[in-house]
Amino acid sequence: MIGRFTFQAPSNILFEPGASRKIDELVAGYGAKRVMLVTDKGVRGAGLTKGAEASLAAAGIEVSVFDDVVADPPSQVVEAAVAACQNNKIELVLSIGGGSALDTAKLVAYLAKTPDRLEDIYGVGLAKGKRLPLLLVPTTAGTGSEVTPIAIVTTPTTEKKGVVSPVLIPDWAILDPELTLGLPASVTAATGIDAMVHAIEAYTSKVKKNPMSDQLARQALGLLSANVRRVCQDGSDLEARAQMLLGSMLAGMAFANAPVAAVHALAYPIGAIFHVPHGLSNALVLRHVLEFNLQAAEALYAELAEIVKPGLRGSQAEKARAFIDEMTAIGRDCQVPASLADVGIGRDDLKKLAEDAMKQTRLLVNNPRELTLDDAYAIYSAAFGDGSNRFVQASHG
Repeated sequence: MIGRFTFQAPSNILFEPGASRKIDELVAGYGAKRVMLVTDKGVRGAGLTKGAEASLAAAGIEVSVFDDVVADPPSQVVEAAVAACQNNKIELVLSIGGGSALDTAKLVAYLAKTPDRLEDIYGVGLAKGKRLPLLLVPTTAGTGSEVTPIAIVTTPTTEKKGVVSPVLIPDWAILDPELTLGLPASVTAATGIDAMVHAIEAYTSKVKKNPMSDQLARQALGLLSANVRRVCQDGSDLEARAQMLLGSMLAGMAFANAPVAAVHALAYPIGAIFHVPHGLSNALVLRHVLEFNLQAAEALYAELAEIVKPGLRGSQAEKARAFIDEMTAIGRDCQVPASLADVGIGRDDLKKLAEDAMKQTRLLVNNPRELTLDDAYAIYSAAFGDGSNRFVQASHG
């Protein structure tokens, strides 16, 4: 019997090569004359905002650019963007960029319109006011932030916190595969694996797993796994880029409604403390969390194995093992760093990582297997290179 569930998604999605050059048509629908563009210097310097900026200028729309977004956006950057938005009497917020820019824009659109303070809305459902019109344009096939009600911020104590509210779902998600053509292979690989983790964790989410997220997760994982090696080898393949961008969005819709779990919980401290890109942080712990969850999620992993390796035969246990092996192979084939040591993390850092991961209760409650502080430390130890399976026997429950 199907249980009760809710499902939320943007009311408007535009998917089209060159779509970012038509931003003016969408903005006109809101009657906005003053727009804030939230992005980062790398994206703007690469010319990825040029088409949108030109279309808005041609339409006589005034654009204020905030391009000080950095990875894992610190709260002070978000607050500076909010102040700029209010000072310039902005009527609509547009973001073109990766997940950090899109997350920042969500919070700007909300906080510029309400008396709420950022520190008061961390958590689930605490942002309840109105926001400015919001248009989001991703430049990576990774976070899926363009369709989620979630924004992640790094606090002054280097803790990653999330604001989760339906108010943050944008009015338009605009997907232009052309904007992803210039992504370096390393970024393509890390963000692609991030999107696959979204699909995997949505499919195995313990608390809010639902049939709509399941279908989106399966479709997303099929698109992503079939194309990620291809785009890492040939970044100019527009069709493969389009498949990845679509897969990333579908995975975003899946995990927006069946939330992510321990992979993300353990990845967050890696990004917050060591400034490792989010997708790479996920990739570094992925295999080891899958190994830890295997006893609780074997049947679901076996189902996903048939998506990433079509025609696969064998028992449920063999298929589940093949799934973990295939996800590891994708990381290897796309030349993703294999261990925490490879990104400059030392063995002495693992205790702090484990302690911070356990603060991610919003995520850990979704994990198919309960995870303790000792388990988190053991997983980080395995990801550091101290053996890939030891924690499975040593962990609890």
